[in-house]
Amino acid sequence: MIWAITLFVSLQAQAQSEPTISPSAIFTTVEGETTEPLTEFSGSAPLKAKFSANPTNAEGWTPYYEWRFTMEGKDTPYLIRYEQDTEVTFTTSGAHHIVLYATFTKGDQVIKYQEDYWKEAPPITVSISESKLEMPNAFSPNGDGINDIYKAKSGWHSLIEFHAYIFSRWGQKLFEWTNPALGWDGTYQGKDVKEGVYFCLVKAKGADGRNFNIRTDVNLLRGYLENGGSTIK
Repeated sequence: MIWAITLFVSLQAQAQSEPTISPSAIFTTVEGETTEPLTEFSGSAPLKAKFSANPTNAEGWTPYYEWRFTMEGKDTPYLIRYEQDTEVTFTTSGAHHIVLYATFTKGDQVIKYQEDYWKEAPPITVSISESKLEMPNAFSPNGDGINDIYKAKSGWHSLIEFHAYIFSRWGQKLFEWTNPALGWDGTYQGKDVKEGVYFCLVKAKGADGRNFNIRTDVNLLRGYLENGGSTIK
């Protein structure tokens, strides 16, 4: 009986000392916000992610790591990485499934986390939204803190390329920018431009391959007060 108990304890200790993995990812959004380690996330492209294997009990073992990135509904990975921890920027819309194939060896011992393991364990899932972009037709840069900057309407999503230009009625370029979160403050060479109609041209590309070619008039209403009612849409 003592021998049997000793053997059970020995086997239990051996099992507890076997290396394990616990894959997760930390995401950085287009707004620069960073998440805690997650196994599921939905966001807008470009989305940065740092994947970690998080091995335990791996001391003394020789590891082999293979991260596999696959689009939902596909069998073949579109990307494979071989580091313990790896960084990826997602620029394609849709659902991405990520699994980690890991093998640990020590002498004749081999521990595998591969296809059979991932039949039961859920993959890390990253969902990238379809692209969206709209530009307003007016703004009021009067310093009241409301609608002072001409920029993309809130709710834009998954833009991997963006370039916008502001022109005068005579075709003179007054301003350009490449970040949809930023915009024009109604100045040229440090001075306020006059009230009136200007022209905006935007060329952008979405993570889903959609191309945006937006041309719109821009009404600059410097004397307009938002708290007095708005016709801006």
